[in-house]
Amino acid sequence: MGGVAWNTENMYFNTFITNEIYSDVSQAAIRGSMEATTAVARMVALSAVAAVLTTFIMGALSDKLKNRKMFISVGYILWGIVTATFGFITKENVADLFNLSDETKILATTVWFIILMDIVMTFMGSTSNDAAFQAWVTDVTVPRQRPVVETVLSVVGTVSSLAVTGVGSFAQAGTVSYKLFFGGLGLVVTLCGVLGLFLIKDPPRTLQRQDSSSSYLSDLIYGFRPSVIKENARLYLALLSFCFAIIAFQVFYPYLLTYIQYVVIPDNGGVENILKPGVIITAVIVAVLLLTCIVTLLRLSTKKRGICLVVGVVVLTLGFFMLSTSTNIYVILVSVLPVVLGNALVNILFSAAVKDFIPEGKAGLFQGIRMIFAVLLPMVIGPVIGDKACQYAAQTIINEAQAEVIVPAKNMFLWAGIVCILALIPLFFLIKKGVDSKESDIQKSESVA
Repeated sequence: MGGVAWNTENMYFNTFITNEIYSDVSQAAIRGSMEATTAVARMVALSAVAAVLTTFIMGALSDKLKNRKMFISVGYILWGIVTATFGFITKENVADLFNLSDETKILATTVWFIILMDIVMTFMGSTSNDAAFQAWVTDVTVPRQRPVVETVLSVVGTVSSLAVTGVGSFAQAGTVSYKLFFGGLGLVVTLCGVLGLFLIKDPPRTLQRQDSSSSYLSDLIYGFRPSVIKENARLYLALLSFCFAIIAFQVFYPYLLTYIQYVVIPDNGGVENILKPGVIITAVIVAVLLLTCIVTLLRLSTKKRGICLVVGVVVLTLGFFMLSTSTNIYVILVSVLPVVLGNALVNILFSAAVKDFIPEGKAGLFQGIRMIFAVLLPMVIGPVIGDKACQYAAQTIINEAQAEVIVPAKNMFLWAGIVCILALIPLFFLIKKGVDSKESDIQKSESVA
């Protein structure tokens, strides 16, 4: 359900801005405030800042209080409530709330109000998911289990993404209102938090955490100490390489559904042509190949993690370059194969490696550091690159007020590929230092002894 909530934010708050907020505004109002793609980029960037600050503060606090359960459960309850409130944000309601009549001011205020509420939602989500749940997963697993656990989490994340896309497509098409969509998902997330109060248990490794005598401020800055960075060089190299891959993904991901709605579907003659038997058969073949490749490479990764990481980055980059060449549905489906395969390998193996390299008993202290590389930098840098790419391509649609609104273009995938290939640089140094888990290191040391 955390995946459902995050995917709702990452995928549908963006379409909500384009389809609802910018659907009937004039050209003058857009010029006096900001383009829709710029609004999305700012929302994503500020949300990332909020996520990282929250994870630092609440991750260290959950370590100090030795109670992940309450942070997860209460956070989910509030997370769902805030998500549900988005359905009530309209230009009319904002105009009434702030007594506005100028269209430009109404548009700008509505956009910033959405961004503010997104920050509030991010605080709830990062407290429960990024700070507490990720640390909890680290606490309840050991290195040999983590590739399997990360695979399960990745599959669950993919399923949640597909579920959100399936339900959200009705809101995107106007079949159901965004109020009903956000309200329904928010309710389910809140109920999940209530269940967590009864089902989640803190493991002994959390309750018996060492170094509890250190000050809270000392815990907050722990991961920035030069001695800590030097001692955990593999952790920071893994995070840096992971960071480049996620930046690449964030170049296009916030704009993906808008790109499909306003570019891919029209360029392929409408939804009817996309649902032709040939397209469906191609999609099924791609899905089968994906599953086979992911399972095969994950089995190999237990002994060849470094090689699989390099393969993942290269394959992901290749997929991005392929997506940048055409909007044809068959080209896109074929390109999805390397993109999803590469992304699965990169996310699963890097996530497992990061958890392996976190010092024992300090999972909460490093969640903020992880968020800098996995969220802050990618979500600040990536959408800005994507926004510039979209504005450079200047592909537009005409809204109800006959104003031109910039929509995403395929060149954003080219820039994603260029960024992604940079992940190989820190990965090279990580492989030189060794990408075996801490558990493997202990076994090697015992063997030498």
